[in-house]
Amino acid sequence: MIFNTQSMQEIVPILKTILQNTHQIHFKVLNPDYARGNYAGSTIKIDGTYYLYRSLRAWMELAELLGCRMLVPKEEGTHLLRLTFEKIEQHSFHLNHTNTKEEKYGVTSEFAAIYKMEEPAFFYYYDQALDNVKLAKRKRILDLGINRGDEFKVIRKKVDISIYKQMELVGIDHSKTAIEYAQGLFEEQNVQFYAEDINYLETLHLGKFDLFISIGTLQSPGINFKPFFMDLVQNYLDKEDSAVILGFPNSRWIGGEMVYGAKAPNYAMSEMSLLFNDVMFCKKYLQQKKYRVTLTGKQYIFLTATKIV
Repeated sequence: MIFNTQSMQEIVPILKTILQNTHQIHFKVLNPDYARGNYAGSTIKIDGTYYLYRSLRAWMELAELLGCRMLVPKEEGTHLLRLTFEKIEQHSFHLNHTNTKEEKYGVTSEFAAIYKMEEPAFFYYYDQALDNVKLAKRKRILDLGINRGDEFKVIRKKVDISIYKQMELVGIDHSKTAIEYAQGLFEEQNVQFYAEDINYLETLHLGKFDLFISIGTLQSPGINFKPFFMDLVQNYLDKEDSAVILGFPNSRWIGGEMVYGAKAPNYAMSEMSLLFNDVMFCKKYLQQKKYRVTLTGKQYIFLTATKIV
């Protein structure tokens, strides 16, 4: 099967129909290297045959939208590519109910196989957020939902070691096994970890911080998100100069892939109303507290806030 002048409106239903009955689908398209610099849908004529141009990224995005991964393309002849879309197996830690609530994200869970910092779409915006909050000047950093310590590993590598040693980093997670793992990675005296339900932060007597980080944790079941977040800002952040980095998942981890799109209960498709509601609540609340707020990212929406001083 070859797609040359078919529109995307024609291609999508064809692929959907075939994928209902097969695990993989193969088809040929114009090699985008022969027409790079054009926009999708541009008409290209090669050896008397017309094609509609689409970039490799466009085909990869289509694969994801159809619940597939795109395998490495193969050259076919002088100007064609053979593409393979393969269905993604729908196993995910999101659906895992075998572990206890505390160990759903523990070291023996499927979640433990995920390394967010190796996904460019995640790392790039987290690293940018650390730049925006002027990481090197921060003295006390609190991370809720630290799990095995990935966010702290980036911080340790990002700043000069002499600056890092002057910081105090506190990480909290409900998973005892994840915290034990993180403790094994950080033997420095300036890093502390607690295995604790973050609903009971007051029992730890943590004091004030000038940087608060939480990635995909505050929206967890069992946390009353809005009052919890307001309490954090009021009681755990330095009033004079502090900063916030929040990561809101706009993706799911399925079959080894970070798949774009938040998934709300009772919806078959990606539906982002709850995501936008939480993001805008935090943005408006922090602005009321005299923070400058920016929103970046794609698969994760990063809210970065710095105190206006």
